[in-house]
Amino acid sequence: MKKRAADPWIPGDRYGRMLPVFMANLLVRDVGRALGFYKDVLGARVHYSDPDFAAVNLNGAELMLHADHTYDKHPWHSRLTGGEARGLGAELRLFGVDPDVVESRALKAGSRVLQPATTKGHGWREVMVEDPDGYVWAVGVPTPSPQPSPPEGAREPPNPLPSGTRESPNPLP
Repeated sequence: MKKRAADPWIPGDRYGRMLPVFMANLLVRDVGRALGFYKDVLGARVHYSDPDFAAVNLNGAELMLHADHTYDKHPWHSRLTGGEARGLGAELRLFGVDPDVVESRALKAGSRVLQPATTKGHGWREVMVEDPDGYVWAVGVPTPSPQPSPPEGAREPPNPLPSGTRESPNPLP
């Protein structure tokens, strides 16, 4: 059962048509408590929130939060209200946010840091933090590409990129 007393900031059907091709909708026990984590730890910008729902932006990625009580007619409702852990088996990744800053914010906010900021072999420096409902976020930035050492006596090759550019953070087609 919804707790919102007034109309939302935008009609639901209009908001639905504005959504990107892919986004996440997380079911949370308490929207206000969850918003604290997303704003204070991950630096989210809040589009809208009420006791039932929140729409936020995380470094360019859209995210929705729905309170468990809004799913009272859904088959998941009994499991949601049963206190089971959330998100096990899913790792939500947020690219382009400084993991050292996120780790510091998480510790200050009393949030759980599952893995401290670490440079990984897959090309990220990342931290893994858990939100109040148990959803795990891997937050990081790209690490510089390793440069192989040139053979002894070899000269450095010219930079193929124009001056002032860098390797694309997303080289996939």
